[in-house]
Amino acid sequence: MDKLNIIYGGISFEARFETDKAPATCAAFRERLPFRDKAIHVRWSGQGVWVPLGDTEFGVGWENATSYPALGEIILYPGGVSETEILIAYGRVSFASMAGQLAGNHFITITSGLDRLAELGRRTLWEGAQDISFELA
Repeated sequence: MDKLNIIYGGISFEARFETDKAPATCAAFRERLPFRDKAIHVRWSGQGVWVPLGDTEFGVGWENATSYPALGEIILYPGGVSETEILIAYGRVSFASMAGQLAGNHFITITSGLDRLAELGRRTLWEGAQDISFELA
């Protein structure tokens, strides 16, 4: 129940929910599965891609929040001074927006294929938006 398949840019990754650390965020996202969208390169944050979600409400507060997600960590910014978004770190990230430093809830960790994330991050930067989907494994 805590395992996910993520297909990003046509490449499959295994992942897990961080249910013990971010139970409300995991539950809110699980309700939206399967989730399909586009990932674009981050503007200010470094080596990451994001899924902009505008004013989407997840109904969660802050839990397991970080401004510095590590390789393969996925965070949800539930909105506030910037729009709601999902961010995936493919390298070094300092999560920020036009409004300044942000923190997001680390709620998913990619557990396989981490060596392929940097290639996809560069592809997203130079070729544009990539399809992304999240499904229960």
